[in-house]
Amino acid sequence: MRLAIVHVVVLLVLILIGVGGAGAAEPDPARRAELVTMVRQDCGSCHGLTLRGGLGPALLPEALAAKPMDSLIAVVLSGRPGTAMPGWSRFVSEAEAAWIVDALRRGFPPLSEGGRP
Repeated sequence: MRLAIVHVVVLLVLILIGVGGAGAAEPDPARRAELVTMVRQDCGSCHGLTLRGGLGPALLPEALAAKPMDSLIAVVLSGRPGTAMPGWSRFVSEAEAAWIVDALRRGFPPLSEGGRP
């Protein structure tokens, strides 16, 4: 019950600050390259380097399409308690998490756009 309350509060804060909408602001090119590398390498270590799944579920557009944007952003920032999914709020801002989710839902940039092979 307590975890549910925490997730609701996180979602409400994200909605109030306006990061839950589609079309998240594009990071500058250097930061974008860092975020692409982070997702491909760090997230890819569990979700698969091609994001098709592994220890964690697939992060492909069709897998994320029915999930609310705000919920996905909250998972990036806060993780999923009781699972191997950590929160990344120490490494990404709310706006960057929104960009990552938006990019994942559209089809994440290929490795050639900032991720190492």
